[in-house]
Amino acid sequence: MNIGIVGLGLIGGSLGLDLRGLGYQVLGVSRHPGTCQRAIERGAVDEASVDLTLLAAADVVFVCTPIAAIAFTVKQLIPHLSPGAIITDVGSVKTAVVEEVAPLWQNFVGGHPMAGTTDSGIEAAFSGLFSGNPYVLTPVASTPPKAVKVVEEIVRSLTSRVYFCCPEDHDRAVAGISHLPVMVSANLIEACMGETNPMVLELAQQLASSGFRDTTRVGGGNPELGVMMARYNRDCLLKSLLSYRQNLDRLIEQIEQEDWQSLEKKLNSTQQGRSHFLKAVD
Repeated sequence: MNIGIVGLGLIGGSLGLDLRGLGYQVLGVSRHPGTCQRAIERGAVDEASVDLTLLAAADVVFVCTPIAAIAFTVKQLIPHLSPGAIITDVGSVKTAVVEEVAPLWQNFVGGHPMAGTTDSGIEAAFSGLFSGNPYVLTPVASTPPKAVKVVEEIVRSLTSRVYFCCPEDHDRAVAGISHLPVMVSANLIEACMGETNPMVLELAQQLASSGFRDTTRVGGGNPELGVMMARYNRDCLLKSLLSYRQNLDRLIEQIEQEDWQSLEKKLNSTQQGRSHFLKAVD
């Protein structure tokens, strides 16, 4: 099977490394000739080009571009594909993508690998990125079951944990556990940067350790990705942010009123609740 990848960054490059390791023929496309050459050198693709015509031989194409470019990329890609080719994407928002792309190509399967790092580009790609991590597929009523099965088999070969849901449920779920943390984490960094005493700010920077690193990792990631999350999952993210603000207001009130009993009860609840979100990972 020939697999095409459009976008040879962290996700696309990592996909290529894993898929080639599994014996697939991988054809890559990037806007930048240097990225194409580097992807070949790193073993992420068998062939690479800036020209989408390379993917005429592809049976399945993974579109690994930023969310805003997915539909445009599919439109540019369609004239070069065989009628039976399957297209899937890796965007972190699904409703907007599926609504725009599904009418363009019948064999389209929405997808979202829940994996990544704060680094980007082909140099950040590495084998095993998807292993053990969730990979969500979001077929709709018009999605051919055969196309879904093909993509599922490829994803399972990456040893990902495959989940199926509708695009709308996906976006509501990731708004809370993925997109909200990016915004909260970024806001935490900004709040710490707002220290007006230069000596205290410098001391805080020197003392920052694992707690700060863990809680700010996603807020220090790719700014473009954060904007795309907010832009394309706006309604769900706003609901999550409003809920977070209400909880933050209650937290402020408890501390202002020195209501330590309620605060302890809250922290006991969150201590127990965290395990329900991370039990699959642990």
